[in-house]
Amino acid sequence: MRTTAAIRLVTAARTDADLFGTDQPARRYRELVAALHPDRLPADPAVRAEALDAFIHVTTRWQARQVTVLGDYRLGVPVHSGDLADLYDVGDDRLLKLPRRPTDNDLMAREAYALCTIAERGDPRYLPYVPRLVDEFRHSDAATGAERRINVLATAPGLHDLDEVRRAYPDGLDARDVAWMWRRLLVVLGLAHRAGIVHGAVLPRHVLIEPDAHGVVLVDWCFSAPVGTTVPALVPGQEDWYPPEVFQKLPCGPGTDIAMASRCMTSLMNRQAPRELLDFADGCRQRPLVARPDDAWRLLRELDQVLDRLYGPRTFRPFALTP
Repeated sequence: MRTTAAIRLVTAARTDADLFGTDQPARRYRELVAALHPDRLPADPAVRAEALDAFIHVTTRWQARQVTVLGDYRLGVPVHSGDLADLYDVGDDRLLKLPRRPTDNDLMAREAYALCTIAERGDPRYLPYVPRLVDEFRHSDAATGAERRINVLATAPGLHDLDEVRRAYPDGLDARDVAWMWRRLLVVLGLAHRAGIVHGAVLPRHVLIEPDAHGVVLVDWCFSAPVGTTVPALVPGQEDWYPPEVFQKLPCGPGTDIAMASRCMTSLMNRQAPRELLDFADGCRQRPLVARPDDAWRLLRELDQVLDRLYGPRTFRPFALTP
């Protein structure tokens, strides 16, 4: 493409489709950049000035197109970077989850399947304990042709993961504060397991709490698996948190999540945690999967019995993220 032709095209274009076309927009972009690049312009000062303005216009429009528009959603900067995806606030209390690598598309599909299955089979009273899938679609990168699966999730304000909680309380929490988190975490696991889904990555970074209302949401279902199948992958850097069956690629079950959840809870407690409560957690983390509890609802009742013996009838304890 000649420089003068490129200038005319840019000047006349009113939309991205006019400028980049619809069949091969990345190719058109490269052609325009090549024709308008400052290093390749003719000596005529007037042409150089027009070409430079056109070059800036093309690159700015392309950058905006690539960074901020995916499907029907306009993106800003990521608000959170997860284990395999970046999350963008797209308004209306929704987060768009964009995997960084197309090779993780299968994990994004697992999340969508898990959330849909839980929503279809789960008790509606407890569905707020998991994210709600509001959209899913595929997006092809215009420059490389790589396709990515994208999930859009409903979110709630004021949530903080357990890593944040631990940093806020470096000496650990009173076990009575951990108790309400543990109870609600068992509820969400009971919800998922009854639907036939194992979360597969119950880690502090995936357990979110709402301090004021004592809410809990378990996020990042990309590593989930149907009960009796294998967990597809481990979160890098978190290998120490997993029970043996995950490493050995053996079938997982409710006890897989229960073991990881129990460790999340004991990792939050201070040194004054009652021995009976720690022993209860140890019983949830037996090395063989068959030796662990496999019913989160029954385990919740047993936990309540332990808490009743230790602290008496339950009362609401206000909790703040800052000590």
